[in-house]
Amino acid sequence: VQLQASGGGLVQPGGSLRLSCAASGSIFSISYMGWYRQAPGKQRELVATITSGGSTNSGDSVKGRFTISRDNARNTVYLQMNSLKPEDTAVYYCNAGIRKRDDRRILNDYWGQGTLVTVSS
Repeated sequence: VQLQASGGGLVQPGGSLRLSCAASGSIFSISYMGWYRQAPGKQRELVATITSGGSTNSGDSVKGRFTISRDNARNTVYLQMNSLKPEDTAVYYCNAGIRKRDDRRILNDYWGQGTLVTVSS
């Protein structure tokens, strides 16, 4: 099982980006999915999470600007980022709790490789 994130890049302040993260492999089911970020010299922090039922939670710094969603049929989670600020610059990591087909009892925690978002003029 692996998570593949994409969609990062350079954007001007006030602009928008959409991140995607697709899970692949021997997947039975996916519980939670989410995004975290880590800026240079700072700890990793929560951006947003979404449950299998669609309930969401987000960090205070992104409320009202970022929206998390998921496509269960595609095993994919998205992060729509609007009104981007320079302080949103960070490596964004996707995260998911996944049960594999060969052992459905265990909920495994997986992380993607990270995608860099740079907000700068």
